Amino acid sequence: MSAPSPSLMTSRQTAPDWYEKGLPHIWLPYSQMKTASPPLAAVRTHDTRIELADGRELIDGVAAWWTACHGYNHPHIRKAVEAQLATMPHIMFGGTVHEPALRLAARLCAMLPGDLERVFFTDSGSVSVEVAMKMAIQYRLNKGETGRTKMLAFKGGYHGDTLATMAVCDPEEGMHHLYGTVLAQHVIAPLPVDDASTAEFLRLLAQHAHELTAILTEPLVQGAGGMLFHSPDVLRILRKAADEYGLLLILDEIFTGFGRTGTLFAYEQAEIVPDIVTLSKALTGGTMALAATVARRHVFDAFLSDNPEHALMHGPTFMANPLACACANASLDLFESEPRLHQVQTINAILTETLEPCRALPGVKDVRTLGAIGVVELEKISNPDALRQKFIAEGVWIRPFRNIVYLTPAFTITPDDLKTLANTIYRVLSS
Repeated sequence: MSAPSPSLMTSRQTAPDWYEKGLPHIWLPYSQMKTASPPLAAVRTHDTRIELADGRELIDGVAAWWTACHGYNHPHIRKAVEAQLATMPHIMFGGTVHEPALRLAARLCAMLPGDLERVFFTDSGSVSVEVAMKMAIQYRLNKGETGRTKMLAFKGGYHGDTLATMAVCDPEEGMHHLYGTVLAQHVIAPLPVDDASTAEFLRLLAQHAHELTAILTEPLVQGAGGMLFHSPDVLRILRKAADEYGLLLILDEIFTGFGRTGTLFAYEQAEIVPDIVTLSKALTGGTMALAATVARRHVFDAFLSDNPEHALMHGPTFMANPLACACANASLDLFESEPRLHQVQTINAILTETLEPCRALPGVKDVRTLGAIGVVELEKISNPDALRQKFIAEGVWIRPFRNIVYLTPAFTITPDDLKTLANTIYRVLSS
C-alpha cells in the first residue's frame, strides 16, 4: 500500500494515530484530494465550537453545513437520544411503526400551513427531493397522464448530488455539469425575479407545460447556488403559474426550513402553500441524518387505489429511524420552548451591521443578509482552499465556495462570537 500524499497529512507531532491510519482510506467530499489542504482532526464539539486534536478551538460559522441550529450537543437533544437508544435504536418501517415517527409526523403537519398532511421519511435531503420527484411523476401516472414526467427547475438551483437530483440542478453553473450527458432532461428556466426573467420563465412554461408535472425550487434562497436571494413575490408567481397549468409546486426547504430565513418555513413569507415540501438539515438540530417529504391531501389521494402498482414504491432501510425521529422531536421541543426566531432576528441585525464594512473592500461585489444568513459576494475567489486556511488560522470555521464568503451560524451563537466571525471576514478579506 502506498503512503499517503504529504498534502493529506499533518505532522506526526500533532496527528492522532487514528488520523494517520485512517486518512489514506477516506474519500472526502467536494475535494480535489491531490492538492487540497489536509482535513482537520476534530475531537469534540460544544455550543458553537469545534475542538481539534492539536488543541485549537474554532468558532463554527456554518453550523455543520447549516444543520446545528441549536448549537452542538444540546442537552435536551442528547437526553432524547439516550432515552431512545435504551428502548429501540432502530426497527424497519415496513409493516411496523413507532411512537417517535408518528408523533413527529403529526407535529410537522401541524406546523406546516395548509393541508400538508402526509409525511414520507428518508435519511438525506437528496433522497427527500428524489421522493418528491417520484411522487410528482407517479401522481400523473396514477391518474393516467403518461406524458407529463418532467420538472421545471431553475438556474442557480441545487437539490442534491444523486443522479435524479443532479438533473434538476443548474446545468452550467452547478457542480454537476460533467454528468450532463447521462442525466435525465428537465426544463431549466431563469427564476422570475424581474420582467425579463419572468417573461422567459412564462415562455418556457407555456412551451413545455404538456410534458411537465411539477415546478421545483428553493424558496427565498438558492443556497449552494451562491446564497442567491429572491423575494416572496417570486414564490407567488410560481404558485399562480402552477395553478394555471395544473402543475404541482415542490418547495425544497432543506436549507431554509426551521427558521433560517426568519420564519419557521421560508414559504410562509409568500403566504402560499406548496403541494410538496422537502425538509432535512436542521430537522434534527444537526444531530442525526433524517429528512422528510410532506405532501398535500390531493397528492396522497392519487396513490389510494385497489391497484398495488399505484403505491409509492420507495423505502429506504433506515427511513424513520427511531433515534433520528427522537432527535427531531427534541429539536421541535426547542423551537417551542426557546426563542429561536427572536434569536434569528438578533443574528440578522448583527450580521447586517458587522458585514456592511466589507462592501467597501476591493473585489467585493455585494453584501447581503436574510435571517441567519450573511453573505459577502466577491468578484471571484481564485483559491477557496487557501482562503479557508486563512480563516482557520484566525480561529474560525468558515468555508468559502464559488465566489462567496458566508455565515450561517447556530441560532444560539453569542453576539460576541458572531461579531468575531464577521470581523474576521473583514480582516481576512482586507489582507
